[in-house]
Amino acid sequence: MENDTYLGEGIQPDYIPTSDEKTLAILSHILTLVAPILAPLIIYLLKKDESKFVTFHAKESLNFQITVMIIVIGLLITIIGMLVAWIVGIAALVLVIIATIKASEGKLYKYPFNIRLIK
Repeated sequence: MENDTYLGEGIQPDYIPTSDEKTLAILSHILTLVAPILAPLIIYLLKKDESKFVTFHAKESLNFQITVMIIVIGLLITIIGMLVAWIVGIAALVLVIIATIKASEGKLYKYPFNIRLIK
């Protein structure tokens, strides 16, 4: 599961995830549009001991949301950064959509440019 996959590539997990696992993996990505850090954190804490597939997606999503938050805060400190922060938002939205699609296909997906604080 530790293979690097980026930008649309996805690898098959060690087993075929169930429909419930796919649903939770999808939710760990898509709910970040409403609750950026909270949603994947809750899913991770609830399912970390039950499903490797859900845990993988929830960790990736959580790490990505933390990374985006750090980047946006860093950009908002400068005037030029304020002007380009919206680009980070659009890129994050696109990557969340890609990750959601990969989760629905039952594949593992790693976000690019992700600081992996939670291992």
